Parts: sequence; structure tokens; C-alpha cells
Amino acid sequence: MPEGIRVVQALAGAAVGGAENFYTRLVAALADDPGLDQHAFTRRNPAREAALRSAGIPVQRFRFGGPLDLVDHWVYRRALERLSPDIVMTWMSRASGNTPRGPWRLVNRLGHYYNLRHYRHADHWVGITRGICDYLVREGLPAERISCIGNFADETTLPTPPRDSFDTPADQPVLLAAGRLHENKGFDVLLQALTQVESATLWLAGDGPLALSLKQQARELGVTDRVRFLGWRDDVGALMQAADQFICPSRHEGLGSIVVEAWFRGVPLIATASQGPGELISDGEDGLLTPIDDSGALAAAINQLLQNPGEAQAMARRGRQTYRERFSRAVISRAYGELYRGLVDRP
Repeated sequence: MPEGIRVVQALAGAAVGGAENFYTRLVAALADDPGLDQHAFTRRNPAREAALRSAGIPVQRFRFGGPLDLVDHWVYRRALERLSPDIVMTWMSRASGNTPRGPWRLVNRLGHYYNLRHYRHADHWVGITRGICDYLVREGLPAERISCIGNFADETTLPTPPRDSFDTPADQPVLLAAGRLHENKGFDVLLQALTQVESATLWLAGDGPLALSLKQQARELGVTDRVRFLGWRDDVGALMQAADQFICPSRHEGLGSIVVEAWFRGVPLIATASQGPGELISDGEDGLLTPIDDSGALAAAINQLLQNPGEAQAMARRGRQTYRERFSRAVISRAYGELYRGLVDRP
């Protein structure tokens, strides 16, 4: 058994999802830290398990059942006691609620504004945005035991698709937006803005409850021939590399992880001043911010960058610099390593 700080990373998540994907990325990245001895406790998921084991991480499976699943709770807690970790970091509510205090330091990582009933018994908390950390303090948790550590993007090298993909005219600028087709994402406002933008094709990657109504809206606005509804895509990072702009028109965007991805992929970025993007983006430096629900301002920002490609590319370069300095795999991994060491050294 390798020596070092023994860390259990406990996730009781779904088969796929943003937190689940980042769990795998972070645990694999921390495998490069020779001072950490990590163990993954997670639900059965062959793809996740294979990725973790290929990074050299031992994996144990648990059901993480509900309150009445007493046998599973006992099995999970006995596994923790046998392993005797220095730190247990839990991801999301189910794993956090199932993990007791013990001789280990219990760290809860919060990627949303969760109800804190599953979290208050921890020794330390990690919020992935400053807004989440401020929420934890407002809810009565001690600020000195809260750390803000963001997410890094999937830094996998991806092939860039041709710009004429999806029957797109090769001579037209490409705008990209992605996410669940839900009212919170503001794609209806983006379609309205498109009526004020000449000669640009919108790639809209996503699926959800508003799929049919957004297609109907595009017909009513007369922009159907300039919108490509791509459905759910697993290659949004590659699509970003082909686009002239990435647009995030959300009414509510708590995390802004898509901003970090756009910075890494080097695409000029426009977003509404919703919570996550508004916290991350320096307006006019590494992206443009527009008011929520303002299609005119959004159209003006799109046109500004289309008409000034040098400005757009300079903004994208500054976005990549922001990513390298604050959100890269190396930066975020180092921050977690420093947190774990500080917790173990703390009396």
C-alpha cells in the first residue's frame, strides 16, 4: 500500500452528469500527486470504474441506499473503518448524508445550493463558486472551515469538426449554445436576438422540455433556416473549437462550468450576467456580459464580436489565460492537495 494521505472519494451519483464527470476527472488528476493514496467509493458504473482503475485508483462499489437500507449503511461504514482514511470527501447529498463523522476529516464538496441537512455534520466544506461559499456562510457554517475551489475543464484533445457540419453554409459565422432546453437557459431570448444578427448560423446543442416550442418559435421568427437543433451532444468541447462564438443566455446559471470549458477551448464568449457567469467573467476582458432577458443587448454583443474579429480573438486569448491561471487541471488539483494536507496537519 503506498504511503501518503489516505483519501476516500465517495460519490453516490447518477450514471452521467456534470458532478459525476468531474468526480472522475478530479480523482484521476489527483492520482498524479505522490503524497495522496486515494480510494474511490461509488455506485456501480463500468465506465467510471474503468477510468478510475486505469488511473491506478482502487474502486469499491456501494449501493448508497435510502434511510431504511440499514444493511448497506453498515457495509459502507465498516468499509470506511477498515480502510481508516485520513480524509473522506463526499460528493452530493446521498454520499454526504450516509457518511458519518469519524476519526477521519469529513469534507463535503458542494456544486449547487443544496439544502444543508445532509451536510452540517462535516468538518470542512468546499464550494465550487464564491456564491456557493457565501451561501454556506449565510446558512450558519463557519467561514474559516469553507474553501472555494472551482472545476477544471475536460482537457482532452479533440478533433475540430468542419465548419460546414450540419448543413451549415461554409461562409457564415457559427454561433454555438448548449444545455438543457429549459426556460432557465434562456434559449428563447437567443432566438429573438438572432433576428437582429445577419448571416450567422446557430448550433443549438441540447434536449429538454422546450424542444418543440423552441422549434416553433424559430419558425415564427423566420430564422429556421439559420438554426441547427443538434439534440443532446457529448462533443460540445469539439463544437466550441469550430464556433466563432459561444453564447450562454441563461436566466439562471449557478455554476458557470460551461464558461470554464469555453475559455479552455479558446472560443470567444458571451453570457448573461446570471450568477455563475457573472461571478467568473470580467466583462470586456475575457468575455462579454449582457443583462438577463435582454435580446437587444445580446444581439448587440454578438454583432460587436462578429464585426470586430480581432477583438473577439483577443478576448478568447485572455479567456484562455484566465483558465490557465485559475481553473486548469494543474491549478485545481494543487488546490485540493493543499487542502488535504492542511486538514491533516490541523490539530
